[in-house]
Amino acid sequence: MAVEIIKVDAKSIFTKTKTPNAKYVVNQYIGCEHGCVYCYAKFMCRWRDYGKWGSWVEAKMNAPELARKYVTGKVVMSSISDPYQPVEKELQLTRRILQDMDKRTELSILTKSNLRLRDVDLLKEFNKIEVGLTINNFEGKMKELFEPHSPNNEERINSLKNLKKDGIKTFAFISPVIPELIDINILISKSRDFVNYYIVEMMNINAAGKEFRKLLKKNYPKSYEILIDKDMFEEFMDVTKNVLIESGVSVPQFVTHYPKFEVVDLCAK
Repeated sequence: MAVEIIKVDAKSIFTKTKTPNAKYVVNQYIGCEHGCVYCYAKFMCRWRDYGKWGSWVEAKMNAPELARKYVTGKVVMSSISDPYQPVEKELQLTRRILQDMDKRTELSILTKSNLRLRDVDLLKEFNKIEVGLTINNFEGKMKELFEPHSPNNEERINSLKNLKKDGIKTFAFISPVIPELIDINILISKSRDFVNYYIVEMMNINAAGKEFRKLLKKNYPKSYEILIDKDMFEEFMDVTKNVLIESGVSVPQFVTHYPKFEVVDLCAK
């Protein structure tokens, strides 16, 4: 799929955020070539009239220069894009930011791409850094429907393994957790030996949008039924929490959006 790249200059790159346990987010890109159908960041299309989500990426060409400013508090990269989406191979905004950013910055990077292996040399220069990969069970038909352009999950898990070998703190972001489709036990068994902690996010079916809801209802009606039924979904969340607690892994953030937004530390359970 051809993706339009819109090159712009930004006024600033560090944006204050309400993201749990973070003070700033950095988005050198807006939009994402991965085009995941369920992506909550699709809301950016309200302010960026470039077309369908996944068909465009806005690149802040002066982001590396802006990133030289030192800020205190945890910085998350990125919240409305993927810092290692395909366009990064050419523009290298993420790599240039890592080169120019003050190495005292407390940095957390989240991606779905194994391209970040390219920058291990720079990651090692930071005093306090962690890198997370989003993992789930989307394979075959499910991946074709929901994440058609993202790297496969085995590549992401291998990225976590290689990061750990390189001495980088790692976390796995299990998302979105969908009844009947995501097997938490399998994901943990594949990754627990080289992951410091997990963030687990339950499916936000409303923010995922009409296209996703339509696809889910048509292809996985049981999953859809559980997600839209408050009692069934709360029961599913309780079961998921118990699975995580019994697994013994560290889960400082268990994120729910329905029936209310909540971030629970399961490590304290």
